[in-house]
Amino acid sequence: MFPIKDNIPSRRKPVVTVFLIITCTIIYIYQFLLSDSAFVEFIYKYGFIPADNRSFFSFSTLSFSIPAYTVITSIFLHGSWFHLLSNMWFLWIFGDNVEDRMGPFFFLIFYILCGILAGLTHMLFNISSMIPTVGASGAIAGVLGAYFKLYPEAKIKTFIPVFIFLPLFINVPASFFIILWFISQVYSGAVHSLSGGGAVGGVAWWAHIGGFIFGLLLHRLFAGKKKKRGHYSSF
Repeated sequence: MFPIKDNIPSRRKPVVTVFLIITCTIIYIYQFLLSDSAFVEFIYKYGFIPADNRSFFSFSTLSFSIPAYTVITSIFLHGSWFHLLSNMWFLWIFGDNVEDRMGPFFFLIFYILCGILAGLTHMLFNISSMIPTVGASGAIAGVLGAYFKLYPEAKIKTFIPVFIFLPLFINVPASFFIILWFISQVYSGAVHSLSGGGAVGGVAWWAHIGGFIFGLLLHRLFAGKKKKRGHYSSF
């Protein structure tokens, strides 16, 4: 299933969501224009490499001599056009409403925090990996977690490729769509880990899982509380 749009209108322009999409796109265009060797060097410099940042989990020897900032810079990098487009599409569908509830500033903080925690979750399950992790998927998974709690009754217009020439579009509850998405991430993450694939390239499933869980847990700190008349306050 692939989301097309939701039925929740935003009360204000999603300035941070648009900013994030534009920023990631510009950075990818810059990457695309690099030579092959320069592209690889750029990814290894600003991507998040678990084995180089194990000090995050070694509290007795905690040190930031390794460029720990890559857990943030990696959120804005992508490995391919499809990687970029799929991530930015999910951010566009779900990010505007979460930003609407949280407000631009706190949404940005929430987004980056979920991205950081997603990266650390991936590292926890791939502690010896020398493969750089890139992409906004973990941060966007946190947005999905917040959307799941804030808009459970929303409807998502979804594309289902039944046949090549017979696309099917159906409206499904946001809660169903997101739960199904999360189950697929857990299944894929478990299979990936059991197959011993932690040290090779591929999709960072545990970053998605961690980002989503932290989005569920942290959204109330940023989204405020529901008022009696159905309106919401935001910080």
